[in-house]
Amino acid sequence: MEEAKNGKKTAPTDGEEKKQNLKQIIIFLLITFILTYGVEIFMIMPMRGSTDINEAYAAQSLIAGVMFVPALSALFTRMITKERLGPNNLMITINLKGNLKYYGLVWPGFALLILLGTVLYFLLFPAHFDPELGYLNAVMEAQAQMQESAPAITPENVKRTLIMQILMAAVISPFVNLINCFGEEWGWRGFLLPKMMKQMKIVPALLVNGVIWGLWHVPLTIMGHNYGMGYRGYPVTGILAMCVFCTVMGIILSYVTIKTRSCIPAVLGHGMLNGFSAVGIYFTSLENPYNIFLGPTSVGLIGGLGFIFLAAYLLYLLYKEEKQKSLLQFAGQGATIQKN
Repeated sequence: MEEAKNGKKTAPTDGEEKKQNLKQIIIFLLITFILTYGVEIFMIMPMRGSTDINEAYAAQSLIAGVMFVPALSALFTRMITKERLGPNNLMITINLKGNLKYYGLVWPGFALLILLGTVLYFLLFPAHFDPELGYLNAVMEAQAQMQESAPAITPENVKRTLIMQILMAAVISPFVNLINCFGEEWGWRGFLLPKMMKQMKIVPALLVNGVIWGLWHVPLTIMGHNYGMGYRGYPVTGILAMCVFCTVMGIILSYVTIKTRSCIPAVLGHGMLNGFSAVGIYFTSLENPYNIFLGPTSVGLIGGLGFIFLAAYLLYLLYKEEKQKSLLQFAGQGATIQKN
């Protein structure tokens, strides 16, 4: 802000606002990546593969805790740069009026896309499908060995468990994962996205945002998260695949955030992905292992095909709005698709 002759502060120029905005982006990314990589490399990696159950629980707790880093980084950045929090930039309103279609897109829409990708994968690779649910049987047997009075494992019990798992995951995943996913989404979509939309056009803003999100996962990807470790080109192939996945999902989550001026729909969608995207693994064959880079989960090319087409379509819609010189007011923060 510059002081006017009458002593009042004048509004910053576009150049000053962009400079301040870029400063916030850099600070946010530095804090986010330094904290995340530090915890994952120096605390989680040494515990990877440990047979000590306490270390295993500690590692899982730290991984869950890392999900809060983007939100904390956004908060620290605002404190450092003295940006006040208010109704216009909190990005946590729940305004269902006129926005139900965007909420429906992530829930139950994401569940339907996940199931579609799973079915498509098994249609293309029928040898990877096990109607006897051998994978789920193995999981239940391993759990039974840890319990003294576990019920007998029968085909009926396995099928009943499968149905319950699918129904519960589809219904409650967005809410069970609500807090952890808020930690990511309030940072990536609630803070970084509107800042980037001030710096560049909508298409590069969403693509860069997605790649950054993917790179944020690098240490976990190296540790085998999502793609394992025994694949060709490890770990570079997995890192690239994760960047693609995050870009695709990031476009969709960004779209609903922009349209609702809130990160809450993105939080629900992220929760659905975390809790339901791996449902197809229950149907996989132990004798003919699935290709994780293809499916049946949504992190694979075929398993996530519905999301890929949806992301491309939504990105085109936003590009079209920008091209037609329409204004897209975003969360009252000045993140606007400008007239060209």
